[in-house]
Amino acid sequence: MAKFEKTVPLSLRETVRRVEDAVLGGSMTASLEESSDFSVGNARVAVRVYERYSAFGGNRVSMSVTMASDGGSTKVVACTAGGSQAMFFKLNTVGEESFLDTLRDALG
Repeated sequence: MAKFEKTVPLSLRETVRRVEDAVLGGSMTASLEESSDFSVGNARVAVRVYERYSAFGGNRVSMSVTMASDGGSTKVVACTAGGSQAMFFKLNTVGEESFLDTLRDALG
């Protein structure tokens, strides 16, 4: 599993747009598998789960992205999983790191 965390000076709506454009536009095999939008008190939260094919690992990799904002900025936490073919331990995380790179590039 690989993880990326960053606070960006963007609204939740703009952050979600950038993430979706980057992930879905970054790979022809990428897909949005599930999503949820909700509020907790004054905070708004958006959760997205994406998948894409990793040619390096010959399998699919998933990425869960949680974005939370109370108005001024947005905290982004993304976790990837599924990039290894080993049975008991991970041999590589290249596909996972590559999937996260699309997010890193989009959010600076």
